[in-house]
Amino acid sequence: MSLANTKTWHNAERLLEILHALSYRTGNLGDYLQTIASGVSELVGVDWSVVTFCEDDVEQVVASSLDAGAVGQSYSLHGLLTGYVVAHGHSLVVNDVEQHPEYGCGPPGYRSYLGIPLRTPQGQVIGTICSFHRQPRSFEDGEIRIVEMFAERAAIVLDNYHLYERERRFHSHLETEVHQRTEQLRAAQAQLVERERLAAIGEFAASIAHEIRNPLTTIAGVLRRLQTLALSAAYREYLDLASGEVGRLERLLQEILMYARPQALQLEAVDLTALVQEVAEELHLQGQPVQCTGTGASARAMGDRDKLKQALVNLGRNACEASPPGEPVRLALDWSEPGCVRISVHNGGEPIAPEILPRLGEPFFSTRASGTGLGLAIVRRIVEAHRGELTFHSTAAQGTTAQVRLTTC
Repeated sequence: MSLANTKTWHNAERLLEILHALSYRTGNLGDYLQTIASGVSELVGVDWSVVTFCEDDVEQVVASSLDAGAVGQSYSLHGLLTGYVVAHGHSLVVNDVEQHPEYGCGPPGYRSYLGIPLRTPQGQVIGTICSFHRQPRSFEDGEIRIVEMFAERAAIVLDNYHLYERERRFHSHLETEVHQRTEQLRAAQAQLVERERLAAIGEFAASIAHEIRNPLTTIAGVLRRLQTLALSAAYREYLDLASGEVGRLERLLQEILMYARPQALQLEAVDLTALVQEVAEELHLQGQPVQCTGTGASARAMGDRDKLKQALVNLGRNACEASPPGEPVRLALDWSEPGCVRISVHNGGEPIAPEILPRLGEPFFSTRASGTGLGLAIVRRIVEAHRGELTFHSTAAQGTTAQVRLTTC
């Protein structure tokens, strides 16, 4: 057998071995493509072969027979030999790139080039197998067919891989979207249930309040009549005690009815800066030191000015009661979030326990022995009627902050 025939037989046998390895390879995509790049260099007899994936005018080296560091590198297709192959969609043989610069440039130090497109079954070119040799040389038809055979397999596996990746990303995005929507629905359902529960509490409390109000009015009238009589000091003391308790019950009934009453808003463009300053002045007149920040510019929101003031005054009074003696309550305006303004009421003192924070604003829940638990409940109803948000934060280091978030106009 002649030397040429022996070489041909050896190449054919080696080609079958490589194809067999590709057919039964169970490794990852990188190993598969690496076998293709190395097999092309070995069978065609070139110095360097790479497999590239091309997308959006950029090629990425996904396998290299020579330099492992080249894998993962990306290059613009503009002006490259690879760009010519991708643009025209057919194989390119350049025996000497220095003699034919019209096809584009290759890596420095390499003179000859063979480029084969990776074409999907749908006819789309998604990459190339590029072979480079340091010396000028020609490529025989048999060598080109060998590389085309490998290119066909590389195109199929790359196309399948990227199809799988697109499907995986789509399903991952879909799962994330479904999870987010499910959480939103759960939150909306929980909010709806809570509002229905609070509405039921309000209706029940209102009905009880109306039933109590009539006899309480009678009792109050009798006590006022008795106060006109000449009584001993002891009886006068009992009468004053009873009158005080009747007054407390009347205030409680008023709060219950205020909470239960629908929040009909008289909407206008409210100057929140002026409103916060007004609330601060009112608290100051009651003997509480107050500091205001963020009131240098005007912030406006559509709302009911009287009800918003009532909510802020309630928050301010709570802060005053919780503040250590002499320590100021801080009111702050923050409109750093586009389209929104946040009004904060802060006080120092003992922090609120984490398990209590979620219950603040719940009707008839109070941490004070003499509290009715309706002050913050009324504040929450007013804020929610304005489509706003009321939140509380409390730590030992920073104190307690009640924050009202409203949409600006």
